[in-house]
Amino acid sequence: MKIQLMSIKHFLIAAACTVMAADGRAQDALPNWAFGPFIRPAGVNPILAPDSTKTFTDPMTGKQVAWEANDVFNPAAAIKDKKVYVLYRSEDRSGKGIGQRTSRLGLAESKDGITMKRQATPVFYPGNDSQKEFEWPGGCEDPRIAVTEDGTYVMLYTQWNKKVPRLGVATSRDLKNWTKHGPAFYKAYDGKFKDLASKSASIVTKVVNGRQVIAKVNGKYMMYWGERFINIATSDDLVNWQPTIDSEGKLAAVVKTRRYHFDSDLTECGPPAVITDKGILLLYNGKNKGGEGRDTNYTANTYAAGQVLFDLQDPSKVIARLDKPFFQPSAPFEKSGQYPAGTVFVEGLVLHKNKWFLYYGCADSRVAVAVYDPARRN
Repeated sequence: MKIQLMSIKHFLIAAACTVMAADGRAQDALPNWAFGPFIRPAGVNPILAPDSTKTFTDPMTGKQVAWEANDVFNPAAAIKDKKVYVLYRSEDRSGKGIGQRTSRLGLAESKDGITMKRQATPVFYPGNDSQKEFEWPGGCEDPRIAVTEDGTYVMLYTQWNKKVPRLGVATSRDLKNWTKHGPAFYKAYDGKFKDLASKSASIVTKVVNGRQVIAKVNGKYMMYWGERFINIATSDDLVNWQPTIDSEGKLAAVVKTRRYHFDSDLTECGPPAVITDKGILLLYNGKNKGGEGRDTNYTANTYAAGQVLFDLQDPSKVIARLDKPFFQPSAPFEKSGQYPAGTVFVEGLVLHKNKWFLYYGCADSRVAVAVYDPARRN
């Protein structure tokens, strides 16, 4: 796959005019290639919060664990039987600090995409299985989910053994019973990247007859992935993935951080990318630096969300990229909790009742939703 360097001429800058969001804040209007605005429904967020009353028997210790007592955040989303299902990361109280507890994935369902009914026990977690060495004791984190046209759900998530984070793959037909397939890059290039620190994968999808389903690009399944920069990986089977490398055998970056921008420290992939009539649209999470090079318009270390558009024929080529976030922390619960610098971390995006529902983590402590209605944009 040909890798092209980004240049300023590829960027389309949003118009200078402003619109008013539902919370009353002025925000830049979005260019016609971008999704949005995403509006927070009044009086409903956060839609999920910690619950210390729910327990289950942890297969690793044999003990009863309050599995979502500390925090719930960073959700994936999928549609099944005309309902929205949200798989969210939950942390127990087995440690102190971000990444020091055990994470498991809970499941909630909703007819309207807002009011959630939760399962009593987690549906995905570390166990005495083939992935124990990669998932214990840190757990299973930060899922993204997409579905094939025949109804197989593919989840990319972070396997965290408190040593090396790895991008893991699992599949399901019902979103409750999952088959773990192991690290996504384990076999690529004869194991060259099997111990690579990797996370955050956005499989490319398209809308077919009102359904958002996994698509092929140039004959292969494809995903954007990464945290420090964005890379491309391809697959023939949705299980074994091969990252794109350059002529020196190193990972090839298609999007990098930008000094003095909201994404000056990290560019971390968000929910499944979507093929539109303009190209391949990727929503991602940008982290602002804490020191030199940060964007002074935003709080240091803030996570806010951006969008970038790639060429469908050459998915490594950036056509356009927002210079400002389309979504940023504003509510108190988005600027408190585990991450008081402020975080809206987008991971779940589904087309439900002709609207796009965006599910995101709030300060690594809560789950919330925002909605974009294409019919009301113009």
